[in-house]
Amino acid sequence: MDWRYPNPYTHAVCVNSEHIDGLGHSNNTQYIQWCEAAAWAHSAALGMSLEMYQTLGRAMAVVRSEFDYLKATYEGDPLLVGTWLTDMSKRLNMERRFEVRRQLDGTLVCQGVWQFVCIRLDTGAPARMPPEFEAVYAPALVGFPC
Repeated sequence: MDWRYPNPYTHAVCVNSEHIDGLGHSNNTQYIQWCEAAAWAHSAALGMSLEMYQTLGRAMAVVRSEFDYLKATYEGDPLLVGTWLTDMSKRLNMERRFEVRRQLDGTLVCQGVWQFVCIRLDTGAPARMPPEFEAVYAPALVGFPC
């Protein structure tokens, strides 16, 4: 695949009948769910699970998301969701990018970006990332292509 960034974490999905909307293609909300599943799987693979968030009393919460829906997908299409961490600043914010590609031909069908802020789980208020977050997430950051 011709990914925009190097070495994506990939998560395979298949478009099933329950993903299809009234227009006969994948409902746009499905891409968000597929990206969410890829993000959680990537975090867990890096060593930061939901249980770790709970233990530390902190979490990375999405405060902004943006998606570009570029091509339709249909029932039976195998897809790959690629994701990367592309920014982490001021021990408070993080950015994650996504690409969804059709496995059969590599066509980019959707791309997105999420902005996160670190929050306290007990209050929901913004809080500095604990050192454990930086230790797990910082080594996974990728730079922007030229």
